[in-house]
Amino acid sequence: MSLTATSTPPSSGFRLPEDVVPTHYDITIKTDLEKLIFDGFAKIDLNVKEETSTIVFNSSHLDLGPASLVCEDSHTQQTELPVLIDESAERATVRLHSPLAAGSKIQFRLRFEGKLSDGLQGYYRSTWENQGKTMSYAVTQFEPTDARRAFPCWDEPLLKATFAITLISRADTVNLSNMPVASEEVYNPELKDARASDIPELSKLFESLSTDDPGVEKWKVTKFETTPRMSTYIVAFANGPFEYLESSYKSPLSGKTRPLRIYATSDNIHLGQFALDVKAKVLPIYEQIFDIEYPLPKLDTLVASDFDAGAMENWGLIIGKKNAFLFDPEGGDLAAKKLVAIIQSHEVAHMWFGNITTMSWWDNLYLNEGFATLMGEVIIAVKIFPEWKAESEFITQHLANALALDAKLSSHPIEVECPDANNISQIFDDLSYSKAASVLHMLSNYVGEEKFLKGVSLYLKKRLYGNSVTRDLWEGIGEATGIDVAKMMENWVTKMGFPVLTVTEAQGGITVRQDRFLESGPAEPKDNETIWTIPLNILTVGEDGKAFVNRTAVLNEREIFIPLDTNKFFKLNAGTTGVYRVLYTPDRLTKLAVEAAKKESVLSLSDRIGLVYDVLALARAGFAEIGSALTVMDLMRSEEEFLVWDSIGSNLEDLKSTWFEHQDVVEMLDDFTRALFVPLVERLGYVYSKSDSATVSQLRTKAISMAASANDKAVIDELKGRFSNFLDSGDDSRIPADLEKTIYSTAVKYGGKDEYDAMKAICRKPKTPQAGIAAISALGGSRDLTLIQTTLAFTLSEARDRDVVYFFAGLQANPKARRMLAQFFQDNYEAIYKRFEGSFSLSFLVKFSFNGLANLNDRQEIAAFFENKDTSKYRLPLSQTLDTISARAAFIDRSSTGLLEWLQKWNQGKDHC
Repeated sequence: MSLTATSTPPSSGFRLPEDVVPTHYDITIKTDLEKLIFDGFAKIDLNVKEETSTIVFNSSHLDLGPASLVCEDSHTQQTELPVLIDESAERATVRLHSPLAAGSKIQFRLRFEGKLSDGLQGYYRSTWENQGKTMSYAVTQFEPTDARRAFPCWDEPLLKATFAITLISRADTVNLSNMPVASEEVYNPELKDARASDIPELSKLFESLSTDDPGVEKWKVTKFETTPRMSTYIVAFANGPFEYLESSYKSPLSGKTRPLRIYATSDNIHLGQFALDVKAKVLPIYEQIFDIEYPLPKLDTLVASDFDAGAMENWGLIIGKKNAFLFDPEGGDLAAKKLVAIIQSHEVAHMWFGNITTMSWWDNLYLNEGFATLMGEVIIAVKIFPEWKAESEFITQHLANALALDAKLSSHPIEVECPDANNISQIFDDLSYSKAASVLHMLSNYVGEEKFLKGVSLYLKKRLYGNSVTRDLWEGIGEATGIDVAKMMENWVTKMGFPVLTVTEAQGGITVRQDRFLESGPAEPKDNETIWTIPLNILTVGEDGKAFVNRTAVLNEREIFIPLDTNKFFKLNAGTTGVYRVLYTPDRLTKLAVEAAKKESVLSLSDRIGLVYDVLALARAGFAEIGSALTVMDLMRSEEEFLVWDSIGSNLEDLKSTWFEHQDVVEMLDDFTRALFVPLVERLGYVYSKSDSATVSQLRTKAISMAASANDKAVIDELKGRFSNFLDSGDDSRIPADLEKTIYSTAVKYGGKDEYDAMKAICRKPKTPQAGIAAISALGGSRDLTLIQTTLAFTLSEARDRDVVYFFAGLQANPKARRMLAQFFQDNYEAIYKRFEGSFSLSFLVKFSFNGLANLNDRQEIAAFFENKDTSKYRLPLSQTLDTISARAAFIDRSSTGLLEWLQKWNQGKDHC
């Protein structure tokens, strides 16, 4: 859809008819954690907008009883209404005995039952180990279209309503939902519940409770306060043996104090304090920035053992994985701490972006996720953890990923049509999150962050408790800035791709031309029609030697000439805030690299990171020689910032991954890598201190990891020795948390069955969530083909659904396991598809299984395998994976000779020195 899109349903018919709309849900659900079932009763207030003889709503995997309705205007009733189920469309239709007139207000009533499955969707079961026994609890995950698995509803973001949730459960469990508890009491079968007295169907819920021996089994009824108007996908509830930590924050706008809690099972709750502290820090900052008070009376976070996404922003009850919210302050590593902080901050941002103001349809998903990424992981992170340099890290964590995905012909626009549920689930990707955040970051930098945030506040205030489309956002920012934001941003949002700017130098200035950048090489005319409006951010150096950035220069046509003294230093895209790459002449690139290598460079940290990513991406696409990228890295060996080294390391690993079947290239790349990173290891050592800065700590970890990956014998021996000490003594004090992942992977890679079995034991019972993920990753890294087969079998036989993605990622990272993984996926396709077809994980499993391969025969065989498959649930990631293989193959074909020549020349120069 365009920027002026409305909420008109697509012609496919996936959207519900608009003849009736909900205004209020009264949902009662009884959860039986022993039988792993739930049943409930829904009373839904509906407004009839057009005369109708049917009521159509969403339902999936539920058994529905006969429906009834009461018309509030005429006080007439219709009972025993049959419900027709269309499982493929996830809809139910009730045919009425007599039509409902337009303008009628009715209460629709319906009994339902469901199973607490292990599928991580809807209302499902999660498990945990308690004193050697597997215990169950129940949690929800509704986004994007799974509220319908828990109760009958109008499951579209535009169809907001209020919700009154009542949970019936065993008395020794805890019930949670979006709102605070209004009342809770143990059920007494001798006293009729007032709510059930006039509704037979509701009475049956209470009559079904097992009360033969009240001393053994007691049930309770928990009623929650009514929510504000909200979409179904952010409704949430849970039932289980949860414990909590509590804090609070004081609103800077109203002075109100709100309680904040984090819930988890007893084995994990002691690791929840940091996430709770972050939540208390960021909430008042968000209120001040948006000038809108957090509207609910409380905000809880629930840690789930089994969860599909990283975390989910349910209003008032955030739910997420253990590694998203649990952190050990005594022994946790910095990477884990940063992850918890940004996820908690990201989810809190959604309390405004998504929950108060919600996209009208999923084609505007980026209005939720792009903003939550920018706000939670950059703007707010900079304020609460300035030492982490979040604005620069945004380049490595988001901009680089966004450009990598958007450089494919199989990309999609940020604002993308979503005609059905299959399409919706596939757009939760680096384009909706990272590219959207990058485009918004570019806009913020261009207009100024203060004005940008003022415009965002105006946007939110105009759409409070309502829905929005892109146009509404541009109007808010335009009002705050006086700029025609819609015109400037149109193509960034509605068109796929991004530009490469080619800079040609002449007497008195430069010519800057824009063309679409593709990883496969120069775009053909049919793929190169978009003209973007591009803030150029031209950095120059004054007579005083200080940098100056011209933020007014904009390219909004194919090419322009810009007057400039080319005898002096200059650089486009200062601060790397623009969503584009810049191609300079080889001579200018050398000058940029030399400047970047200076100790007191005029190039900022973000400039240097961007330069590293640009040069390799341009070489990969054939715009530059591969040697130019390696030369830039070689010149920067005196760099002191972790984030620059992280960029260098990531790009070197990408080269090794591409040439993984060319042993001579890999060995020379390892030699080059050791030359860069081993001196850092020798300087920084293996000892972590609380007095270390974030930069030093992370740089030490990166250097050791890269040296180990490049087969440095001294580093490998040190890491193996530390793990051997643990094997012999059970004492892990020589395995610092920051090196846990590297030590585990090194031990398995260079060890045998003893190390492998020890890692499997850690995997089964890790001391922290992060240790568990590190162990899973390590299990995939063995060089023993038999052990690789054991790991592959483990993913289907024993691994929990939540962990299979981590297993596949670990195997994909291992060159010796890639082809085995690809074959394993094909051999077990039916089982994998059936297990994950409704989850976010399926897209990642497809990618990890194949995108490490790098020749056209592989591509052809993979395409042939999927030719007769229904790929509708993973069409986008499959297309992107095939594009990745093609691009890797072209890169190898184009650059192998140049890569070898550069490495050989570098090696000769090193030996000579």
